[in-house]
Amino acid sequence: MSEEIVLTLPRQRRFYDVAHLVVGGLAARLDLTVDTLSDLQTALDGLLPRESPDGDVTVCLRLDDGTLAGRVGPFDGDSLRRDLANDGEGYGTKLVFDTVFESYRVDEQDGGAWVDFTMPMQSAGGA
Repeated sequence: MSEEIVLTLPRQRRFYDVAHLVVGGLAARLDLTVDTLSDLQTALDGLLPRESPDGDVTVCLRLDDGTLAGRVGPFDGDSLRRDLANDGEGYGTKLVFDTVFESYRVDEQDGGAWVDFTMPMQSAGGA
């Protein structure tokens, strides 16, 4: 059985805390580890402020059989792909995604790029 949460926010920094509150509430409800919550919030911090062809950003999270699947967007696809192709040194988008997500890909839809990802859910009770 899967559950899905969809949150659409104006692309303004003052609304990003709402995304973190929703993710934090989800983590508490699922008894996720602090590390899992921190990883997801770090990834959101790298995604939410990105350039976009749209005025809003949507965060979709789906829980399914011990895996957290997500979809975030839309973003400027050229900029996002450039950042993900950058294997340079430092703390960049590619390093965060490679570290945090089990898998991820960028899909184009309706003129914008969306990041689809999966990450394992680790329960604090089982850690």
